[in-house]
Amino acid sequence: MMKVEIWSDFLCPFCYIGKRQFEQGLAQFAHQDEVEIEFKSFELDPNAPYKPEGDMHELLASKYSMSIEKAKAINADLTEKAAAVGLTYHFDTMIPTNSFDAHRLTHFAGTLGLREKMSERLFRAYFTDSKHIGDKKVLLELAIEVGLPEDATAALLAGEAFSAEVRAEEQEGSRLGIQGVPFFVINRKYGVSGAQSSDVFADVLAKAWEESQ
Repeated sequence: MMKVEIWSDFLCPFCYIGKRQFEQGLAQFAHQDEVEIEFKSFELDPNAPYKPEGDMHELLASKYSMSIEKAKAINADLTEKAAAVGLTYHFDTMIPTNSFDAHRLTHFAGTLGLREKMSERLFRAYFTDSKHIGDKKVLLELAIEVGLPEDATAALLAGEAFSAEVRAEEQEGSRLGIQGVPFFVINRKYGVSGAQSSDVFADVLAKAWEESQ
């Protein structure tokens, strides 16, 4: 069995693209049924406000001291990259927020074997559906949709459960030298940074498999 750990953030446009490209690379891998995938928490901005201030174009322009036009052009390019792997991005209506509670939710989902499914739904909710994934009511709706129990999920979101687990994974990533996401760690031997092509993922999976035999 080969293990792939994926550090990512639900607010990261490259992470959703990278997830798809990894999945496409995995589909090319002859031993895909013998690969264990574990998602790990990473926050691009742990201090991001939960309540949105400005739209995605404005935030990007402000963060990198660029014009709104330049920010829109960058986001348009990302939209094209997403479309190339079958994803739909709506930067005009995306709702910037804080992803910490979303990460806590995926940890809870993981106790029920639903972390990957919950992660995929959060990515789609943010980038495609323009949902406010910092809003606990929205998170509860998404969790129920995925199959999580309503009462237990509501209790989780109302409290602080799984906060330590999120922080532990973030610290683990930091110890491994991960400074940006997506970041893929294969058998704790190979690291793949960024949304690489499906062929790159297929190649590194094959190489790691050969060396593990």
